[in-house]
Amino acid sequence: MTNERVRDGSGDGPAIDRRALLRAGALAGAVTLAAGVNAGGAAAEPGGAPPVGEGPPGGESTVVLTGRLETGAPDFVYLPLDVPARVREIAVAYSYDRPPVPAGTPGNSCDIGIFDERGTGLGGQGFRGWSGGFRTSFAISRTEATPGYLPGPVRPGRWHVVLGPYQVAPQGLEYRVEVTLRFGEPGPEFKPAYPPERARGRGRAWYRGDCHLHTVHSDGRRQPAEVAAAARAAGLDFIVSTDHNTPSAHGSWGPLAGPDLLVITGEEVTTRNGHWLALGLPAGRFVDWRYRARDEAFPRLARQVRRDGGLVVPAHPYCPYVGCQWKFGYQDADAVEVWNGPWTYDDESAVDSWDSALAEALRQGRPWLPAVGNSDAHSAPQVVGSPHNVVLAQDLTRDDVLDGIRAGRSWIAESAAVRLEFTATGAGRQAGVGERLAVPADVPVDVRLTVSGVPGGTVRFLTDEGQLHQESLPADGSGTVVWRTTASLAGYVRAEVRHPRADGTPGRGNSMGPELPWGPMAALTNPVFLGAPPRDG
Repeated sequence: MTNERVRDGSGDGPAIDRRALLRAGALAGAVTLAAGVNAGGAAAEPGGAPPVGEGPPGGESTVVLTGRLETGAPDFVYLPLDVPARVREIAVAYSYDRPPVPAGTPGNSCDIGIFDERGTGLGGQGFRGWSGGFRTSFAISRTEATPGYLPGPVRPGRWHVVLGPYQVAPQGLEYRVEVTLRFGEPGPEFKPAYPPERARGRGRAWYRGDCHLHTVHSDGRRQPAEVAAAARAAGLDFIVSTDHNTPSAHGSWGPLAGPDLLVITGEEVTTRNGHWLALGLPAGRFVDWRYRARDEAFPRLARQVRRDGGLVVPAHPYCPYVGCQWKFGYQDADAVEVWNGPWTYDDESAVDSWDSALAEALRQGRPWLPAVGNSDAHSAPQVVGSPHNVVLAQDLTRDDVLDGIRAGRSWIAESAAVRLEFTATGAGRQAGVGERLAVPADVPVDVRLTVSGVPGGTVRFLTDEGQLHQESLPADGSGTVVWRTTASLAGYVRAEVRHPRADGTPGRGNSMGPELPWGPMAALTNPVFLGAPPRDG
């Protein structure tokens, strides 16, 4: 995972703290490149460099920018660059030193990206690409660009190469950026191939999909074609493209989608105070990440995603890596990713916090936050679709899938081998995952879970009071568990299906001790709510 941030402002949003903003131009001015200028900035030919913008076709200009950043440097450093006319391609390569540091002290880590002449304003139009710390060089032209960057016109004006020093060693960080402008005819225009927003569905049905995936367009090592093939092999009906801080992959998914696979465009927005998934973005749409929680920029960008019909989903909120833990709160979220990749202790923390939030929402009579789970797969051996979401949708379309996730009509499966049905029945009525069974408080309610694909697994029924029922599955992993309750005892019921612990035992609820009580998760449902709805609902 990469972790990036900037402090800059735009006229249409909340003020951003500028104390940490550093622009190299404030010290040395913008660098202007003209054809025929060598790396040292001296004239390469007798008579000096030709006037800016009049370089011969095929000529190029190169300049090397160096500098030093101290501990406490700004989150982003902008290196202004005046680009003349007739530039065919802009190419950038960079490096920085990595001195040894004391044990327990972070070493140097510095990301890179670029904004064009339209500016660096937060949420503005100038974004042209970001590769975090995954690449040491990139190039942009009208026809093509390095993955993570957007092909398009290389227009004259002031561009900015942007450094993101998210970790600086006590000795400081020395950087070297080499910029080469190649002159000539611009070449044919890049034509993106965006995926369709509909696939061949089965009408109202349960559809399986992974909403958090990476490719070579950010810090993944799989090509989009490899991800699409892996999704089909995993039995998925849909995927969401969520490369870090760039929409550059969107234009490559068109030929890879098909009647059997819906590809939804999105982004993993990677801030310094946590990552969030922008699911269902209009193809090609960029969502800015250059802020912290204290900047108060996140609510505005979350609203923009919703205006576009998308979802805001905090990702891996308890991930221990720098910049990954979620600090923005959940009032602007549509769902939360409680299960990310192979089951680990941070997923346990995420589920526990989510469950507490369910009880709080129930008590306050306000909307609740659905849970999702995704693979966050970057490269082998990470498995696409482990885990994934099983969503009840009206059909296999972008809007229908997002509506199902937004409503909480979904459960999380470790793989397509895991199947389940979860319902609550009482007073002649039935409700499923994400729904409400409106029954009087004292009417008996039968909660039923039918599951397969979890050999020797443990079924848990949890309510706003905690775990109230536990039962083991047979060795073949298939079975039906029924538990009777009332709305007076359980405001909601959700189900977990766990694998056996490492020692082969099922684990025990309502107990304390030095060992973890449960094995890895195999399936997790959103709740069924019991009783009369809140007065305002």
